[in-house]
Formats: sequence, C-alpha cells, structure tokens
Amino acid sequence: MPTTYQRAFTQNFLGNSPTWYKQAIIAFLIINPIAYFALGDAGGTVVGWMLIAQFIFTLAMALKCYPLQPGGLLAIQAVFIGLTDPYTVYHEVQGNIQVILLLMFMVAGIYFMKDLLLFIFTRILLGVRSKLVLSLIFSFMAAFLSAFLDALTVTAVLIAVTVGFYSVYHRVASGAESGRHDHSKDDKLQGDQRADLEQFRAFMRSLLMHGAVGTALGGVMTQVGEPQNLLIASKSGWDFLEFFLRMAPVTIPVFFAGLLTVIVLELTGWFGYGAKIPQSVYNILCDFQEKEDKKRTKRDIAKLVVQGFAAVFLIIALATHVAEVGLIGLAIIVIQTAFNGVTEEHQLGKAFEEALPFTALLVVFFTIVAVIHDQHLFSPVIEWVLALDESIQPAMFYMANGILSAISDNVFVATVYINEVVAALSNGVITQEQYDLLAVSINTGTNLPSVATPNGQAAFLFLLTSAIAPLVRLSYGRMVIMALPYTIVLTIVGLVGVMML
Repeated sequence: MPTTYQRAFTQNFLGNSPTWYKQAIIAFLIINPIAYFALGDAGGTVVGWMLIAQFIFTLAMALKCYPLQPGGLLAIQAVFIGLTDPYTVYHEVQGNIQVILLLMFMVAGIYFMKDLLLFIFTRILLGVRSKLVLSLIFSFMAAFLSAFLDALTVTAVLIAVTVGFYSVYHRVASGAESGRHDHSKDDKLQGDQRADLEQFRAFMRSLLMHGAVGTALGGVMTQVGEPQNLLIASKSGWDFLEFFLRMAPVTIPVFFAGLLTVIVLELTGWFGYGAKIPQSVYNILCDFQEKEDKKRTKRDIAKLVVQGFAAVFLIIALATHVAEVGLIGLAIIVIQTAFNGVTEEHQLGKAFEEALPFTALLVVFFTIVAVIHDQHLFSPVIEWVLALDESIQPAMFYMANGILSAISDNVFVATVYINEVVAALSNGVITQEQYDLLAVSINTGTNLPSVATPNGQAAFLFLLTSAIAPLVRLSYGRMVIMALPYTIVLTIVGLVGVMML
C-alpha cells in the first residue's frame, strides 16, 4: 500500500513534467536549506544566487511545466528558511501594483477588442504580400504603440492577433469550419499540410519576435513605455517631453538600428527569420475574410464600432495618463462589455484566463526579487561602479544594468540603481549633471540589453508563457536565439549613444 501511494504522489507532483525535471526540483528543495544553514554568514549570498539560477531554470522549462508551481515552491522555501520575509514580499508586490492591475484588467480589456484587432491585422496581412514590409510594419506598430501604451498591453495585442490567425487556419485545415479546433492534433497532420504547418509556425514566430522587440524599441523612449521609466521620471522630476528629449540621443539611433536589423534578418533568413506565409494558408485566410465580410451583420459592425471607440479612448487615456494603466483597462472592459451585450459572468471569465496565471507567476517572481533585496545581492556591483571615474560611470552603469536585467527583472534593477543614484546625489557624491547622465544610462541599460532573455522583460516572459508560444513552438531557447541579433545590435548602439552623451 505505501508503494501504491508513493507512486500516486510521484505521478501527481508537477503532473506530466519529465521525471528528470521533477527530480531536479526536488534536489533544489533539498539542497537550498542545507547549504543555507551549513554556510553560515555566507549562506544568504550563495543560496540567493543559487535560487536565482534555479528560478531561471524553471522559466527556461516553461513549455514542460508552467513556472508557477516549481517557481512557487522555491519562493515558499525562500521565505521559510529566512532568505526573505512575507513583509518584504508584500512590499515588492505593493510597489508593483500598477503592473499587477495592468495584467488583471488591461489584458482582459484587449480580449474584448480581439474582433477589431483581427479585422485590422488580417487586412494588413492579406494586403501586404512582402514579408519584409510586413515585418517592418509589425515592428514599427509595436514600437509606436509601446511608446504610449505599456509593452505588456501591446504584447497582449500581438498574442490575440496571432492566436486569431492560427485558429482560422486550423479550423479549415482540420475540417472543423465551426467550433474550437483541437491544437493537440496539429502534429498529426501529414504531407503538404504538415509542411505548411511548420512554415506557418516559423512565419508567426518571426512576426511575434519582431513585434516583441519592437515593444522594447518604443518602450524605452517615453515616460509611460515601461514601468521603470515612470519611476525614473518621477525620481528625476522629468515630464513626458523632457523624458523623451533626454533619452532621444540614445533611443532614436537604437530605433532605426532595430528597424535595420529587421531588414537584415528577413533578407538573410538568419536566426530563424525570413519564413513566408504558405500560399495555402494565405488562401485560407483570404477565403475566411471573404466569408466574414459576407456574413457580417449590422450588429457585428456595431460591435466593431464600439471596439474602435474603446481603442481610441484607450490611446488617449494612456497618452494623457488620466489614471493608472490597469484602471484604464478596467474602464475599457466596462465600456466594451456594456455596449456589446456581454453581461453574463462566465462570458467575462474567459477574458481573464490568459492573464491571471501570469499575474500569479509575477507575484512569485517578486518573492525572488525580495530575496535579492534582503540579501543585497546587487550591492557590490553598485558600490564598485560608483567608485569609478565619472567619465566612465554612465557606460559602466549601462553595462551593469544590462547584465543584471537580462538575468533578473529590469524593473527591479532600475529601482535599485535609481535609488542608489538619488542617494548619491543627496549625499553630494555626484553632481546634478552626472545624475542626469546616470539616469539616462539606467533607463536605457535596463530596457535594451534585457531583450536577451525572457527574464529581463515582463513582455517577453508574458509571450513565452502565453497560449500562442507552444502552438508556434516558441520555446525559451528559441526565443533567446531569435533575440540574439537584436541583443547585440541594440546593446552596442545603445552603449555608443550613452558614451557620446
């Protein structure tokens, strides 16, 4: 009997994850407390870095097991053994409530706008046959929207549009003209359908990555583009225009370098780019659009008009920052559902299915951030950089921010660094002019090199853990590889811009 129960518990632990993965998580949970108490005073630092590496490992295996469960176990253990405490975790969550509200409400608001988005982007896809031009449009639109919206919002748009494209193709390819297609059967397609499926996946992966990097290109430019931008602007006393102008010497060249990278990648086909939409898929989408146009009723048109009004309201509200982003998202939900007849609870619930698991994961991530804070894991780096000559401090801050943001979270890194620089200014260690240069380097350093991994930017992590990632086979490793050319170009151009300030 004990053997039977043991087998049952083993099967239940982390569900269908590979056995070696389950064993690795169990090993982490055993090793961490032993090392923490055995190493004495050094235990916090050593196990803190071990915990970061282990958490990154769970993120890298997101397609095998959603990181919430293994990462959450590691976070609970970190609190239990004393690497941090519940108060610090709560403080981190409280300090990032804007991001949590954004995920809870804005992503759901975009869900109710998906018909309009699919309507617009399908016409762009069908009207622009050149993959190069299409990629530039996706990158430019993502950058433009991210300058006024949050990158997570724009990423939610990209996900909604891509899922729409994918579902339209597979409803036809599977013979299921209506109803929900079972994507688990996709890999059983044979012959030409199988080849078209793989090419279509490559096509969608490249558009998603162009768009995701585009959110970083635009997000770094303005005060509202990324959460840390707003923090840096408030600490520095900069308004929207001043923030843009101070960042422009770095961000404008980076933007054009990013677009040039799109062109090079699409022309060469390097790093998994360059795939074109299969003709069969294009024909299916054309047929779908033609049928949708024919059967569209006045009520459907009215829904699109309401969604269009909501989109205009969203852009104006976010550009003028009339309220926190998440609260604007809640207003978008209310407006669209009220005027489009969505009044039943279960209809509303579907909109939150995509974002809430990631919201829970983000709270777990804040626990890891709390460990970094309590164990002062980044303090030696900050102290070392501030001890350098002023002429090279901006470049060193940029690189240090970039490295730490790629393995941690850019919002946390920016928070730590800007607080340290504000303290240095208050204590007379640096001048106001030097502070302004360091603030620019912190903002660009946390936004640009952090595209290297999904860990650095919440938008990338959101994409990795979304419903579309497994459908188009966008794994952690593939995302890192596809982001590599952008990482190199954006990091170098950004560094040159910082050095020339």
